[in-house]
Amino acid sequence: MSNPESSTKVKDLKPGMENVTVDVRVLENYGTRTIETKAGMRTLGEYLVGDDSGRVKLVVWGQKASSLNAGDVVEIKNAWVTAFKGEVQLNAGKNSEFTKLNDDAVPAADKIPEEMPKSEGGAPPSRPRFGRGAPRGRGRGRR
Repeated sequence: MSNPESSTKVKDLKPGMENVTVDVRVLENYGTRTIETKAGMRTLGEYLVGDDSGRVKLVVWGQKASSLNAGDVVEIKNAWVTAFKGEVQLNAGKNSEFTKLNDDAVPAADKIPEEMPKSEGGAPPSRPRFGRGAPRGRGRGRR
């Protein structure tokens, strides 16, 4: 039933998903900014996008940061999903593709539900509390 080329609905986005394809309408363009990351200065564009299942924040990294406009209907291929401050966030970068779609491919902005995908249980703990998180190199050898 599931075809790898088919698009994922916004409501089904979960942090950790990669190589995601979505068909969305750009609802708002929050503009571009430059931030300091571990990899140095990066430009990003922030948008609110949605489909018939809900809406999600889209962050476009790098040269494509300013490539979308409010009202655009696009297919985004090779995107990935993260959680930022407890919110699900769709990301697109240099390997992502944007293809303009017909306006009727996605419902009009006023028909897109307010629901946003949930980041289940917030951010994961930084390390497991039990089991595999045990320190290594002790308990063997010397007595």
